Amino acid sequence: MIKDYMVLPTEENDTAKKKGLTLILTTDEDDDRPVFISGNFNNWLTQDNNFQMKKLEEGKYSYVFPPDFEISFPLEYKFTKGDWSEVEIDRYGNKTLNRIIPEFKEHHEAHVPRWRKNWLPFQPEHLPKIHLISEEFEIPQLNKTRKIWALLPHDYDISEECYPVLYLQDAQNLFNENAAYGNWQIDKKLAVMSYYGIGKLIVIAIEHAEKDRVIEYNVGNTLLGKGQGKKYIRFVTDTLKPFVDKNFRTKPQREFTGIGGSSMGGLVSIFSGLMYPEVYGKLMIFSPSLWVLPKIKFSFLDMYEPMDTKIYLYAGGDESETMIKHVKKFKKKLLKQEANKEKMKINLSINEKGKHNESFWSDEFPKAMEWLFFKDQEEKSL
Repeated sequence: MIKDYMVLPTEENDTAKKKGLTLILTTDEDDDRPVFISGNFNNWLTQDNNFQMKKLEEGKYSYVFPPDFEISFPLEYKFTKGDWSEVEIDRYGNKTLNRIIPEFKEHHEAHVPRWRKNWLPFQPEHLPKIHLISEEFEIPQLNKTRKIWALLPHDYDISEECYPVLYLQDAQNLFNENAAYGNWQIDKKLAVMSYYGIGKLIVIAIEHAEKDRVIEYNVGNTLLGKGQGKKYIRFVTDTLKPFVDKNFRTKPQREFTGIGGSSMGGLVSIFSGLMYPEVYGKLMIFSPSLWVLPKIKFSFLDMYEPMDTKIYLYAGGDESETMIKHVKKFKKKLLKQEANKEKMKINLSINEKGKHNESFWSDEFPKAMEWLFFKDQEEKSL
């Protein structure tokens, strides 16, 4: 996400640095989150405990580089509250340039007016265009109808560009400010991604079946009983995707097509990707309800030719006693087959403080999107 910028130290700087280099930070906006410095001296790691600043008082921090620490100048860095979703911004909510110390000086003072929190604030002009595809989109496989939305890049109407597509479950909780349990705010997160130049994509948001949600997302016979998941998966794959590719400027190939969700929505997304690897090349799986399939087996994968697939797998440590254990076990099972080891790339993200709710999934969403769809692009500075 941020380019390294390294030059060899001069002999003069190499001698001077042994006296130590001190950074003093003041900020107008302070809270309980710790402050870290991230730069070309630590490969831009954002939560490196070796570079956590010491809080001197409210709104004031310091960090002293150890005298024997090898610093190369110019030194390039930024302040964060532990993640790029919590990075420093200016007073208006805009991104800031990387800070640069061109040569050794014993003391440096810096000021941060504001900080991002959970990727926000956002720039309204970058908000996606929210398009209602249908109030009652027909699901012939289930003899039902469903409300479905398309979130299009903000400049979709004035562009001729084609975009990758992500199919997401549980649309009621993705961008609805009045959602009962909060929402992911994906519209605002997509705006931040666009503003930072991370990338643009189309999100197809499918509302769940309300009281029948669990039945519809349940695949096969599980601890929850017999589900309708396979029919639902066929709907998204055989009916909805062809419609979307026909009516929007998409990149329809599997390497540009993803599916994802959380909890039971994560579970049905797992099976969507594994049953139709020729359609979905990217899976975004948050806090999947793997407990309903304690002895999950993937023997059916032997029937398919393995294909290059990226899976972003997330779990929170404060969700349940078994969530992280189940997710790690799931990853291990997937990679147990030799063919999958070569073809599957799995990014396992664990937040030890993460709870089973929309707020934490919201924070993880831009990270997942960047890794799944845009990681191979030229890295840009935040």
